[in-house]
Amino acid sequence: MKVQDLDKCAPTSDWNVLYWILGTVLMPVALPLAIIEMLHRMRAKKFRNQLPGKVVLITGASSGLGESLAHVFYRAGCKVILAARRLTELERVKNDLLALDVEPAYPPTVMPLDLAELNSIPDFVNRVLGVYNQVDILINNGGISVRADVASTAVDVDVKVMVVNYFGSVALTKALLPSMVARQNGHICFISSVQGKFAIPQRAAYSASKHAMQAFADSLRAEVANKNVNVSCISPGYVRTQLSLNALTGSGNNYGKMDETTAKGMSPDKLAERVLQCILRKEPDIIVSDLQAKIAYYLRHFCPSLYFWIMAKRATKLEKADKKAT
Repeated sequence: MKVQDLDKCAPTSDWNVLYWILGTVLMPVALPLAIIEMLHRMRAKKFRNQLPGKVVLITGASSGLGESLAHVFYRAGCKVILAARRLTELERVKNDLLALDVEPAYPPTVMPLDLAELNSIPDFVNRVLGVYNQVDILINNGGISVRADVASTAVDVDVKVMVVNYFGSVALTKALLPSMVARQNGHICFISSVQGKFAIPQRAAYSASKHAMQAFADSLRAEVANKNVNVSCISPGYVRTQLSLNALTGSGNNYGKMDETTAKGMSPDKLAERVLQCILRKEPDIIVSDLQAKIAYYLRHFCPSLYFWIMAKRATKLEKADKKAT
């Protein structure tokens, strides 16, 4: 290359202007974000070292995300208490955990729990506190879903979903909260859904229960902020679990189908790792989803008319599909 050709390799004035614009506009935003992310990572590393020996109560731990959460926190050296209705499945999860090569390792505790039986929850909490005398992290993960439009959904189904998804978690949280406040230490995590941020057709009962959970978490977070009790609300998109298989129809029967969107959803193991990260970072509210769900979330808040139009079109499409199927 000749000396006179070097000028051809130098940035043109246009590129200099572009670099100046990027540096002037983006750097004031990018730099603080980078610093915040670094601080989050430092905090997470600090608290991860404190995880071994922490008592973690996980509801809905017999399958899906709950099972993945059990693995994540057990491998982190926590004392996990697994709660769900299906005792046989809980024992299976427990045996799977015991087969792992983990150090330190604390034998998991299995405790049957039906979130629909609200009156039994205070006694359940007494038994939980009798195991280790405390719960450091409560993960409200148990719940059910519905696949039906509003007109064909029996009120009893709406009530059942609200009781399990909302009132069950509320009752459990209320029963455990005094012990956390007394110790001035604890973390309560609600596994909500992006459908708790915005509603879609044929999910009214489910979305309503998650909307309620979101509101409860926001209020509780403010009330316990000065008591060293943290509250996180995590809203995932579609997760590859048996949620749709175990969902209810409008009449209360078992839906028994794997939705295409659910089958293509994120791995529950990946989401469980993100939940752990959220707790370590003490993040108050996060959405864990694909770009489509995030776009829908922002449309609902910043361009509601377009969001309502899209949802109306989606409802019509689903109605036609249901008629064709029958």
